[in-house]
Amino acid sequence: MGVTQTGPPPTTGTAPRTGTPGASTADEPWPVRVVSQKVSAWIAKLGWVWVDGQVAQISRRPGAGTVFITLRDPAAELSLTVTTSHEVLAVGAPDLSEGARVVLHAKPEFYPARGTLSLRADEIRQVGLGELLARLEKLKRLLGAEGLFARDRKRRLPFLPQRVGLITGRASAAERDVLTNTRRRWPGVDFRVINVATQGLSAVPQILDALKILDEDPGTDVIVIARGGGSVEDLLPFSDEALCRAVFACRTPVVSAIGHEEDTPLLDYVADVRASTPTDAAKRLVPDLAEEQRLISLARHRLDRAVTNRLDRESQRIEAWRSRPVMARPHVMIDQRASDVISLRDRAERTLGHRLGTAANELSHTLARLRALSPAATLQRGYAIVQRTSDDHVVRADSDATPGTPLRIRLASGTLPAVVTPDADSAPGRSQVAPEAAVIPETGGDTEDHSDAVPDGGTSAPRTRAPHKTPAARTAADREKNTDDTAPAVDETTPKRERAKTAKSRKDSA
Repeated sequence: MGVTQTGPPPTTGTAPRTGTPGASTADEPWPVRVVSQKVSAWIAKLGWVWVDGQVAQISRRPGAGTVFITLRDPAAELSLTVTTSHEVLAVGAPDLSEGARVVLHAKPEFYPARGTLSLRADEIRQVGLGELLARLEKLKRLLGAEGLFARDRKRRLPFLPQRVGLITGRASAAERDVLTNTRRRWPGVDFRVINVATQGLSAVPQILDALKILDEDPGTDVIVIARGGGSVEDLLPFSDEALCRAVFACRTPVVSAIGHEEDTPLLDYVADVRASTPTDAAKRLVPDLAEEQRLISLARHRLDRAVTNRLDRESQRIEAWRSRPVMARPHVMIDQRASDVISLRDRAERTLGHRLGTAANELSHTLARLRALSPAATLQRGYAIVQRTSDDHVVRADSDATPGTPLRIRLASGTLPAVVTPDADSAPGRSQVAPEAAVIPETGGDTEDHSDAVPDGGTSAPRTRAPHKTPAARTAADREKNTDDTAPAVDETTPKRERAKTAKSRKDSA
């Protein structure tokens, strides 16, 4: 019940308990009449106000000029008594009846004799359909702005609820439609029905109480609010702001099944699911058992057909595999692979043998070349390396060693010390080597001239062999003729007996 103040605002305050003249105390309490007078004075300060409410009761007493109206708040269990005259009622609302919405201009009055509060109206306006729809539209925009109609907050209904809570009128057609059609579709569904008033002054409070009970029930999976068709005034309780907010706050999904298809109370926008009729609500609550069985049969048939087709395809594939030569005669493939392995092994053996033979030949040739170029091989052929003892310088010419120069002659086996002595039979400036123990290579075979270079930059002193079998028969002229100019000269003044002795010792050592 809305109130619009038109007079001056009342002043509020708390009367002091002590210290104020005229204040009530335990020793000086106020009489009842004083309290009533003060209350009446405070209420009178409210002045004239516009009040919106619903007519709960109207009393026209014959012969009396006063009409008594009980005005109720549409959203709460609050009511006030309104007094007015027949003339005011006849001018503003001549056809006023119970349940109608009115707007009246009244002043609150307190009657001390009875201790009651009432409103004295001097103007009454019955709310018409257009104004009522305008108010509903305004409330719709307000609730929409607050997000009560948002789609993202609407919850899906369970596929098969264990228990359905139903709020509807007692023995109404809506109750019968919901129960009958729901159980026809799914016979095992369980219902908890709460019967309430679906129109009039007590509709909203009873619906709110029932909604609270079902929402707090843990066994209830979905709540249905159902009512048959009616006029706009009859369906006003389902557009009540308090009811819309209560449905929005519910934790259980709510289905709105109010009126017919063209009826759209505000509850339809707030509920999680809107059903056009109570019969449509039954279709949305549970699945159709016959339809589900048909779908299951169809799915089983499709599954059987899919499995059969898959087995047929796999059987054909297995038969195709078995018909292949590799599966029909697997030993043929093994024999072919065995022949390939033997052929590859023979090729590998031949290739490896050829490569090993080639490597062996190359190694032999390399070893022969290495031996031919080795300084030790040169010394084995009878050559010698002559070095000065003082600085190990290799003597390459007779000018590198003056008479008296100690020398070291390196042979294939061991070394010989020697001293350069002057040669009396040769040209002036020529000298010869006088070994301390002359060593002469033994005679044998044809005379061979070796000109291989000696490593380390040394000079090999070629030693020519005489055509005679004994080295003692060699003459100085023969040795001079068959010896390279770079080889050290042999001292001719050495006695023949000593030279023969030296040659014999070398032969014995060889």
